[in-house]
Amino acid sequence: MSGLLALLDDVAAIAKVAATSVDDIAAAAGKAGAKTAGVLIDDAAVTPKYVQGFAPARELPIIWRITRGSLFNKIVILLPVAMLLANFAPWLITPLLMLGGSYLCFEGAEKIFHVLFPHADHVVHEDMSVKDPGHLEESKVKGAIKTDFILSAEIMTIALSVIEAPSLWMQAATLAVVGIAVTVAVYGSVALIVKMDDVGLYMAKNGHTGFGQALGRGLVAFMPKLLWLLSVVGTAAMLWVGGSIMIHGAHDLGLHLPYETIHQWAVATAHGVSEQFQGTVEWSVTALADGIFGLIYGLILIPVVTRIIGPLVGAVTGKKAGQGH
Repeated sequence: MSGLLALLDDVAAIAKVAATSVDDIAAAAGKAGAKTAGVLIDDAAVTPKYVQGFAPARELPIIWRITRGSLFNKIVILLPVAMLLANFAPWLITPLLMLGGSYLCFEGAEKIFHVLFPHADHVVHEDMSVKDPGHLEESKVKGAIKTDFILSAEIMTIALSVIEAPSLWMQAATLAVVGIAVTVAVYGSVALIVKMDDVGLYMAKNGHTGFGQALGRGLVAFMPKLLWLLSVVGTAAMLWVGGSIMIHGAHDLGLHLPYETIHQWAVATAHGVSEQFQGTVEWSVTALADGIFGLIYGLILIPVVTRIIGPLVGAVTGKKAGQGH
């Protein structure tokens, strides 16, 4: 009997440690997830375009295929690579973060440049030339998964940089939780967004009350505005996150001037308001300065990427330059 009680005591102790570990993993995952918010918003804003032009019945299957590809990217490919980096080459994390930050700044600035100076989108022309819906769907899914790989790499690297785990397995578990959670959040939101106009159309046609029909028409009219708003917020988030990554990365590598200058601006501005708002004002000024820096840096990158890096990559891969998302 005493042996059984001792065994139960050990099981209870193990369960207590496991529960604590789960809480620690959840807390670390929440912190890491918050840091990746800018990339997540952009991912959610970008993905709906991959189902545009398809029959409503194909929208959810396409999103599900992209979701599976995203999980494969994060858990099967990027998680092991991230763990190897963290434990054998941690000095590479900051340069890789800055490479991803450069990508975010370039993409955000390119979107703004495209709005200010509209130019033809060869990807759209290529889509219009494809007659086979099955081939077009396959092409769109592959393109979405490739784009997701870049965003997922940035998400996992950002998460890795803020995780403070006492052991290798907790670090891996936290990264896995972040990867799964953000994938479910992004593509679950995308599925809801792309189907809301169908829900609104059904309500407008089949609603039993005038209010229900009006609500349905309102949903149909509101969804394009929501997608536009998501795109705007996603672009701003990309520039903010990308600029912040570049400034913090430069600071970590010994170039302190940009970080210290923005910090001084933020603190000086915050001193001009009441104490209860100082934290909010300091954060807002820092985020605004990071975003402006990200925009300027991204605009500088546009000719570099489109005239130098893009053609070089195109020459190696045999694909046209500038096939972003």
